[in-house]
Amino acid sequence: MAGTSSAIVAGLTAAALATVGYLGHRAAQTVPPDLKRQASGSPAPAPKAPRSNHPAALPPRTGLGQRVVYSLGRDRVWLVDQGDTVRRTFGVSPSTVDPAPGTYRVTSRSGEVTGSDGVPVEHVVRFASVDGTAIGFSAAVDGSAPVLDPTERTGGIRETRADGAAMWKFATIGRTVVVVP
Repeated sequence: MAGTSSAIVAGLTAAALATVGYLGHRAAQTVPPDLKRQASGSPAPAPKAPRSNHPAALPPRTGLGQRVVYSLGRDRVWLVDQGDTVRRTFGVSPSTVDPAPGTYRVTSRSGEVTGSDGVPVEHVVRFASVDGTAIGFSAAVDGSAPVLDPTERTGGIRETRADGAAMWKFATIGRTVVVVP
């Protein structure tokens, strides 16, 4: 009986594939001439989402609800309220270790500590870890920008003190952090 069932399933699958192929061929033959394009041997590029010409514009497809959005390529952060309203956006100085693009949650916060580069920092908001290196936002107490040594593994994404204070108020434990390329 098992052999008969397998044969029936295989026959139905073959018939379904043949039907889909036939219908696809028929659909291709009935496309109006003004919608046809020449086949080039390579697939057409996927349509890109419209991108704003404004460098501080919120990237598309970063989720819904209140969230922090961090763009690795633009070294920029957005604090986003309900309804995709940007509360604040600002540039940051990246760390030497980047988190992978994806969705994270704020896991811990510290008011004032010494950063992995030895600089006193405040308003530390951690959301990821990469091979034992904690990744988070912080502001140098002295207002300095980090001096990155590519041979050192640091996870501190530096903000100005004002931006760090805004992040501290907004990014409470559990808040979503979306990292985009």
